[in-house]
Amino acid sequence: MNKIEELLIKIDELRKIMCNLIDEQSNLLDPKVVQASQNLDEALNFYHELLKSKERK
Repeated sequence: MNKIEELLIKIDELRKIMCNLIDEQSNLLDPKVVQASQNLDEALNFYHELLKSKERK
């Protein structure tokens, strides 16, 4: 499995975690939800950068 495939799996896992937290919490500004969202954003940004660097080659 290459780096991009591994990252896509991680992104899906982070998305599921965030969705579960949203279902559990009544407040989208709950620190756990915010942290999960930030973790997902970070992984998505890294994925985007990987794709951009792959296009340059």
